[in-house]
Parts: sequence; structure tokens; C-alpha cells
Amino acid sequence: MSGEPQRTLLLWCPDWPVLAAEIVDGVPATDPVVVLHANRVIACSERARAEGIRRGLRRREAQGRCPHLTVVDHDPGRDVRAFEPVVAAVEEVVAGVEVIRPGACATAARGPSRYLGGEEAAAERIVEHVAQSCAVESQAGIADGVFAAGLAAREGRIVTPGGTREFLAARPVEALGRPALADLLRRLGVRTLGEFAALPAGDVLARFGFDGALAHRLAGGRDDRPLAVRQPPADLTVTADYDEPVDRVDAAAFAARMLAERLHERLAGYGLACTRLGIEAVTAHGQELHRVWRHDGLLTAAAIADRVRWQLDGWLSGSNGRGGTRPARPTAGIVRLRLVPDGVLAQAGLQPGLWGETGEERERAHRALSRVQGILGPEAVVTAVLGGGRSPADQVRLVPWGDERAPARPGPPPLPPAAASPSRAPVPAASPSPAASLVPGVGAAPGAASASVVVPAGGGARRRAGRGRAVAEPPWPGRIPPPSPAVVLPTPLPADVRDAAGEPVVVSARLAVSAAPARLTVGDGRPAEITGWAGPWPVDERWWAPAEARRRARFQVSLADGAALLLAVEGGMWLVEAIYD
Repeated sequence: MSGEPQRTLLLWCPDWPVLAAEIVDGVPATDPVVVLHANRVIACSERARAEGIRRGLRRREAQGRCPHLTVVDHDPGRDVRAFEPVVAAVEEVVAGVEVIRPGACATAARGPSRYLGGEEAAAERIVEHVAQSCAVESQAGIADGVFAAGLAAREGRIVTPGGTREFLAARPVEALGRPALADLLRRLGVRTLGEFAALPAGDVLARFGFDGALAHRLAGGRDDRPLAVRQPPADLTVTADYDEPVDRVDAAAFAARMLAERLHERLAGYGLACTRLGIEAVTAHGQELHRVWRHDGLLTAAAIADRVRWQLDGWLSGSNGRGGTRPARPTAGIVRLRLVPDGVLAQAGLQPGLWGETGEERERAHRALSRVQGILGPEAVVTAVLGGGRSPADQVRLVPWGDERAPARPGPPPLPPAAASPSRAPVPAASPSPAASLVPGVGAAPGAASASVVVPAGGGARRRAGRGRAVAEPPWPGRIPPPSPAVVLPTPLPADVRDAAGEPVVVSARLAVSAAPARLTVGDGRPAEITGWAGPWPVDERWWAPAEARRRARFQVSLADGAALLLAVEGGMWLVEAIYD
């Protein structure tokens, strides 16, 4: 690290965990209140300190000193939520605020001091604005560096430029906020930050390590870490209020187009594009409607307008869904419409492919499927995504149309174009299989009885949709080798495998096969001759969770009639898991 410490203004809210409990949970901070973590006091109110309670006391000792003490458990989430309005209030006065921790935030002092009339005037202005906006008492301190400014804020002090070293010299070593280091320094005879800073830096590094070296720099006033300021999020939401309730589809379409253009212009002003859109509506009777639309690409102004129009049409018309169910129609017209860009990214974040990604036919199909989603819900149209896994059933996941088609599990690296062959490509589950005659009642993919519409993937099985590029992933150990089966059975069928002598084929714990498989019987069907087989491929999954553990071995077998099956033996039982085309 090098450079001079930055002049820093730090705002500190005393006893913030206690104050956050009052803001969120309604615990009166004027009463004797303590906040406990690991059965020790980490914060206490002013009334509690008057009773002799200090940080670090155990719960029983604190209650012994003050029997009518109010005890609150530590909740970091509560502290953060309550502090967010304070940070927002500070950002209304100055720009570039860094949250140090709940109850303390910092900003560079140079800018506010120049346009607010000096450092003292800037500190008073921020403290006053926080008190008026949030009804929160706070103190401000200014010094060279964040560490020194934090100590100055506890005294409401402004340290003169260049005087930070002298300001820190008389502070006790406990001010470093490192109890173990402070205790060790005390036992070595080092009691103040000035004495600690006077030690040679090399000896401190050798004796106390890197954390001790950092504390040594802080004690010497050499805190030159730049502020990691946060940027206030831009308000991208657009809202339209209507004096006359909108209850006709044509009027709603016009309102949707105007609001979509406003949203697109606002996003374009920040160089952003929308990938997930929230549509909210409020009726004249106060009924609130909400729906989120997802898209794997970039939503243009026309695409946003179409989705809003489709959604309003679905709400206002109450179109019949499949099966005769009719969505509940609002009891009154819409008086407020709001578009929330729930997912945004830079416009250069997605790039269309050279071919196969765009076209009139693809856009028309996408519009039709999106329309179905608007009427029946996002889960009504799903598409299959292939990923990793050790069995064929684990490698397919159904995601709503428009969602990012990312595999749930890492998969193997993609094959080069020259290596890919039609025989090794996964076959849609609805295609006929010669082996279907062997297993009665099998001819559909798992989940085919669902009311959802399943859309074929229409692209490389291991290619991220809409990205135009393949993503290499590490392979899954124990997965079966290609080709992939054409039909995966929703429920494996029991089978019986015997050798040439008619004895059952057994697989030992060491994966030794008792004899070569010769005949296969599926369920109550007729025995079929096995002409070829491969395996076993062992799988020992989730052995660390006894309730979910599975140990099995898979075989690929070909039959005399030309059928090919994927078998598994688990717990001494043979099962048919899938059928090859």
C-alpha cells in the first residue's frame, strides 16, 4: 500500500443494534435494553449502561445487575434493513457513500466540505438531515483515513489535516478492534497506539503476521485504503395512472405501448436492456395483479409492449384455460399500471447468432408460446434442458419457456461438430422405438401426462441457448457412455436376467458378474435372448446421507429382436431404466 490517507467523513449511530431493534421490532430504546450474541452483550442502551452493564458481559451477570433488563437476540439482517434508510438519507446530501457496518458509513470529505462551506458545516448538515429524515441521532467525525475517522466520530471531533498520527497516539490498543492482539500487546507492555506504531514494521510482521502488520499501519495513521463507495441504484420503474379505469382490451393495448416505450427509453439512457419484466396493475377496487415475464434474450420496445398487451388481455378478458378453468377476472378496471425491469444487463451482454437464432418463424412461435404463458402462467410452457448426471433421468430438466436454459448440473465438454453424429444425438422421447414392443405401455417421455406444453430444445444439447457458444463443463464420473437412450422410463420396470444354464445372474459387491447374461424377462413378458452386453458401470451416490444413498450397477444389453436396453441391478433386483432406439 502507498499514498496518503484520504480525508474521510464518517457518520456513526451510537448503539445501533439497540436502535435497530426499536425501529424494526418496537423495543423501546429508552429502557434498559441489551443485544446478545453467543450469550454475551454486544450492545446496550444508555439506561443499561447507567445500571453498570458493559459490552462483553454474560447474560446472567447483566441480568443480575439489572433485573428488569430487556434482552434482544442479535439479528444482522435486522440491523442492515434498519440502516438502509439512513444511508439513503446521507446519499441525498453527498455522493459516494461506503457502508462500513450497520450503524456506520463513510464518504470522502473533500467534496461535501467544498460545496457545503467547510468540513464542520458538512458534518453538521449530514447529522441534521439524518435526524430530520430518519429520526436517528448520529455523530460525525473527520480525519485522515477511515479508521481514524471512526474514532473521531465517537467523540464528534474533526481532526485537523496532518494531525491524525498525534490523535491516534494516545488511544489504547483496544481501539484497534482486535481483542486477541490487544491482550497480547498489553502483556508485552504496549498499551497505546503510539507505542505500537513506534515498533519496527518488519518486527511486527514477523511476530504478529499480516493482520498485525495491518493493525500497525492503522495505529500509525497510514490507513490509505480507498473508499469502496456504492452507487445508488437507478430507478428504472415506469408507472402510469389513469383517471378513467381501463377495462377494454384495445384501451389496454394502447396504454401498454406507451408505457413500454417509456421503459425502453429509460433503459436505453443507462445503456441497459431488460431480460425479466414485472407487470403490476391495480384496479379501481384496490385489487393488485402481478406477473413476471422472463426472456432468454433482450426485450425490445415492441417485445415489452407485446407482453404487457398479452398480460392485460389475459387479465381483462379472463380467457378460458385448457380444462375449462377460467382465471378470475378483475372486479373493476385498471387505474394504475407499472412496469418493473426485474432483470437488466448491458446491451452488449447478449449477441444474436449468425443464423438459426432469429427469423420470422422462430419469432412467431415465440410469440405464440409467450401468449400461452400469459393466459395459463409461466409454468404452462416448458422446454427440456440437458445437463450432467450419472443416469439419463438426471440429465434432463424442464424449465419455463423464456428462462435461461442453463443446466442444473455441470455436463461434459461439447463434442466438436465433426465428431457429432446423428446416431449419438439424443432422440426426442416422442419418437417411436423398436424396443417399445418389448415393454408394454412405454412410448412417452417421463412427465408426458402433465398438462404443460413441452417444447423441444431445438439446439445443441450442451449449448447455452441464446449465447451462440458452447460451454465446456467437467464430466460426471460414473455416467454411462454414449449413445443416449431414446426413452427414459418414468418408473423402472422389474426384470429377470439369467445365464445360459437358467440360473439368475448375480453381481457381487466387488462388481464380479456370476455368469454372462443370456436371457432377459421384463415383467410378465416372454423371455428374450441377449446377444450382447456391456458393463457393469457402478454408481455409489450420496453415501454420506443414509436416507438418500444409492448403490447400483448399470448394464447395456442388446436383444435378438434388435432392441437395446439400459439395465440396472440394485439391492439384488434387476430393473429396466431406459430403451435405446
